[in-house]
Amino acid sequence: MLLTVSSDQVLSLVFALPEMAAWPEAANLFVAEGGQPRLDWQLPVLACRAVGGDESQALPAVGAIACAKLSCMLVDDILDDDPRGVFRSIGAGRTANLALGLLAAAFALIDRSPIDSDRKAAVMASLSTMALGGAAGQEMDAQNLEGEENYWKVMSAKGAPFYAASLEMGALLGGADRSLARRLYDLGTLFGEMVQLYDDLEDAFAVPASPDWLQGRNNLLILYASAADHPQRERFLHLRPRVSEESNLHEAQDILVKCGAVSYCIYHLAQRYQTCKDLLRRLELADPSPMRELLEVQVAPLREWLHTIGMEVPYELAESF
Repeated sequence: MLLTVSSDQVLSLVFALPEMAAWPEAANLFVAEGGQPRLDWQLPVLACRAVGGDESQALPAVGAIACAKLSCMLVDDILDDDPRGVFRSIGAGRTANLALGLLAAAFALIDRSPIDSDRKAAVMASLSTMALGGAAGQEMDAQNLEGEENYWKVMSAKGAPFYAASLEMGALLGGADRSLARRLYDLGTLFGEMVQLYDDLEDAFAVPASPDWLQGRNNLLILYASAADHPQRERFLHLRPRVSEESNLHEAQDILVKCGAVSYCIYHLAQRYQTCKDLLRRLELADPSPMRELLEVQVAPLREWLHTIGMEVPYELAESF
């Protein structure tokens, strides 16, 4: 139900821009298993349908946010020294050029689309807020700023603007007024924070150790276990720089469960999930089902993930899920 725009459609949109011929290898970035693009590329379509628009109206935004997201991923791979990164095959310089090209393509797709001037200006403003906010968040993240206060600042700056702007752009292209589009922006902000929290859970328990461990990234679970007052704190701090050895990693991950770090992260997830549900109830949407389904798709894997680490959803949070 959620996946309605294929990878081929997105690829055709982007490579209709003649300038993209400079990077023929970029076509591989848009190919996904089953011909379907990432779920987050569908966000403008979902918002467009929610406000009563036809999904074809949102296609320029789908292409734009796909380009913007891929641009960020290319940069992330370089920052993380990811062994699977595109820069491994074409070099860091060409990858940086491609990242710049994709971000520029995002704006070109909106600018060259047959959208009325006022609505185009609003969509471009949303896209520019996403791009600038995301870049600032990347810079903050690269500095590995310490402490929980900085963690929340980086989260707000880095990931949330992408999801927020994706929903806002889709709503605007679907015919929503700016007030309603801005409320969907607020919903997207919360959703983006949920995505980041879930990513932290997965990254903290990845085997072998993820860059969150190896590069000292400000992962909420690792931060909690390092700073909170609990009996195994000193042992965790000893293990933290030694997680390249798998036995140490498993012991450190076990401490994440026992010290309450996992429960703390789930608590923040549940708060945002409940706030999203409350916000949706207040919105006057033509069809709220795409937004409801989007939330459920994000939350559903949590039960399965908790099962894999042998932990149940805490009783006091069970109703939220």
